[in-house]
Amino acid sequence: MLQTNRDFLFLYEARHTNPNGDPDNENKPRMDQASQRNLVSDVRLKRYIRDYFIQQDKPVFVDMVGDSKVTMDSRLEYILREYLPNKEKMRSLLSSEDDYEAYENFREKSKDLDHMIKDMINDKTKVKELNQAVLSGLVREEFIDVRMFGSAFAIKGFNRAITGPIQLAWGYSLNKAHMLQSNTISSIMNDDSSTFGRDHRIKYSLIAFQGTINAAAARYTGLSEDDLNSFREAIWAAVSATPTRSKMNQYPLLYLELEYENGTPNGHLGDLRRYVKSKPKAGVDDKQVDGLEDLEIDFSALHTAKKDSGISNVTERVSSRLGYNEQP
Repeated sequence: MLQTNRDFLFLYEARHTNPNGDPDNENKPRMDQASQRNLVSDVRLKRYIRDYFIQQDKPVFVDMVGDSKVTMDSRLEYILREYLPNKEKMRSLLSSEDDYEAYENFREKSKDLDHMIKDMINDKTKVKELNQAVLSGLVREEFIDVRMFGSAFAIKGFNRAITGPIQLAWGYSLNKAHMLQSNTISSIMNDDSSTFGRDHRIKYSLIAFQGTINAAAARYTGLSEDDLNSFREAIWAAVSATPTRSKMNQYPLLYLELEYENGTPNGHLGDLRRYVKSKPKAGVDDKQVDGLEDLEIDFSALHTAKKDSGISNVTERVSSRLGYNEQP
């Protein structure tokens, strides 16, 4: 289990693409009009990461069944049908002998699998303690996304809110982002007809996310060091791993993680993004920025803040375009 708290900073670039469409605004890229910053929700980044895990055959809870979107109840039922008949799987899922004995007794009294599931996914369930033990086991053994990000299980008989140890703020661009001047219209095919919509894209956006990894919450969900390595791999690879038409040309640039020792809490330095400055290079107007080569990025304030913070034994982990590595 994790023993230390961490803060991290993740930067990626998006060029001639739509990093996160706003369904309430014609699916245009999300923008803070006052600051001209491009916005990306934490949910969008988590979806990238979950999709990457699915590609890697890692089970996640927020997923489809087959090719169909399903409710939480249906997703859990699908998983219970895999586990409940299998005593060996249930033995690994239930960590205590009392919980496993409760499962055995419940199974013996139930007519069949359908009745077991019906009795479990029920507002008036009589096996609430068993349900919670099963849910804890599924989070620990199966659902890496819940171990990371948590989830609100609004499921009959399983109602429970799990706070994830990995939390992300909304991302925003470090540069002023501008829409491409294009009247391109795309055709969207439906079952028996097609509709047309405008193809809205950002010219260039250097997107920054701030995140935290909390050791106490990690012990609660069972997030391990191996899971954290999987997270680092996923956040680095995910944004370019599913290059759909509207999400092409997105690439990771930097992942910086600060690991605090001696019980230092998350957020000791605040939002790490405030220490990173971005401006167009000399002779380049912000509307002309069309790539990283048009920007000057300054990390000196972050180095100074870390040096002046008074924190001892801070470990830095840095990913760049050259790949992941650890640095003291």
